[in-house]
Amino acid sequence: MSSPTYHEVCLTVTPALTAAAMGSGDLNVLATPALVALMEKAAMTAAARNLPPSDTTVGAYISTSHLKPTAVGHTVRARATITAVENRKITFHVAAYEGDELVGEGEHVRYVVNRERFLSKL
Repeated sequence: MSSPTYHEVCLTVTPALTAAAMGSGDLNVLATPALVALMEKAAMTAAARNLPPSDTTVGAYISTSHLKPTAVGHTVRARATITAVENRKITFHVAAYEGDELVGEGEHVRYVVNRERFLSKL
């Protein structure tokens, strides 16, 4: 892969991204599903820089921890670092931070697929 092997994305926690709003809990803090989606977005974007427009990646596996709550109005930054590439399989270490504090981390696997061929299986 010729581009940097990582990518970062950020989001500011809104009421719609809380556990109470998403139904994954009843507190007004960043929901775990929103944190996982942010980590996946970082990984997808890291991989996309090296793919032709006809290809994309799809998530196949994620194992994460959610270590610290994040309040509405605060910003979370997720970083996905490519740790292995095996044919169409790309493995990432994903981590999320609020400032310098680790919010969550884990491993994520994505597979490169041809967009048209993938959608033809629906």
